[in-house]
Amino acid sequence: MLLHTQSWGEGDRLALLIHGMMADHRTWRRVGPALADRGYRVIAVDLRGHGASGRGEYRPELYADDVVETLPAGAELAMGHSLGGLTLSLAVERLRPRRAVFSDPAWHLAAAPEGFGPELLAEFKTAPRERIQAMNPRWDEADVDIERATLALWDEATALSLGPLAGADLMPAAPVVPSLVQLADPSMLISPERASVLKSRGFEVRSVAGAGHTIHRDDFDGFMASLEGWI
Repeated sequence: MLLHTQSWGEGDRLALLIHGMMADHRTWRRVGPALADRGYRVIAVDLRGHGASGRGEYRPELYADDVVETLPAGAELAMGHSLGGLTLSLAVERLRPRRAVFSDPAWHLAAAPEGFGPELLAEFKTAPRERIQAMNPRWDEADVDIERATLALWDEATALSLGPLAGADLMPAAPVVPSLVQLADPSMLISPERASVLKSRGFEVRSVAGAGHTIHRDDFDGFMASLEGWI
């Protein structure tokens, strides 16, 4: 499936951005322009079931196939958040970016705390503004507005499709390309023990102190600082 995309910048270097569950390209509203200012041409996708992209069957390998079909191979940088991190890990061998960044990737869904199961995630589609603000007190008002707009377009069946993955260990055995794993503090999805395993497998692992799961919205400056040497 060809995906809807959004672009920023006209630089010589190419960066690819893949959002997480419930979001779309608008989650990168500050990241895209910031990378463009650093000389990148940036392309962000809407995964199937999200934003302006099509609907269909929802499985991680299909998200990855769509990304490979839509985005050019050989980019300077590819970055995926949460579900986008899982998607990137399944697509990276075909996309072959020079570097990859996995931002709090969904590699161990059983690690998510009570209240974040597939059914409850699906119910979040109708969350009022006050609930979004309460869960994300550090977000800008603009990000709360975007969250409400993206939830309205989001197909909650994407969350329900995660059920069969509960308990699965989806961490890659080794990085395909030089790879940074960027973690929230604490991470809902990658425990300290699993972070140590990732380090032993050859991933660089960095945490953004005090940041929630959507690091780039929770602490944009900390997010960008943690990418030093990778962008």
